[in-house]
Amino acid sequence: MIEQPSPQPLSPDLFRRPDCAGSPGRPIRVGGKWTAMVLRCLEDGTPRRFTELRVPLHWITPKVLTETLRSMERDGFLTRTVHDENPPRVEYALTPLGRSLIGPLDTACDWARAHAPEITEARAAYEEAGPAA
Repeated sequence: MIEQPSPQPLSPDLFRRPDCAGSPGRPIRVGGKWTAMVLRCLEDGTPRRFTELRVPLHWITPKVLTETLRSMERDGFLTRTVHDENPPRVEYALTPLGRSLIGPLDTACDWARAHAPEITEARAAYEEAGPAA
């Protein structure tokens, strides 16, 4: 039997490199669970009202959609514009930073479509075997 060389241990400073924007206290995060879907809703450049976003995102509770929109605004991915009307009209639109996520999102979607059968097969095998102890 051929002995395999021992792998180098992982460095405790792995994420403290100057070329890595994240750090142990501030990991890189690009949105939450629903961010990609909100990006898709806004990708055509048309500002949308909350009620318009709720139509294709009907399974997301209003509370969670509000939290997602606030998080995306905080991260600089979208703007929230309040129009001085009665009742106030609020619209959401992607910023240039948010628009820059469309390309990577398209790439991730292409990858997911290409590997969907493998993922489905792996999930079925995992469910059949049960989680590891």
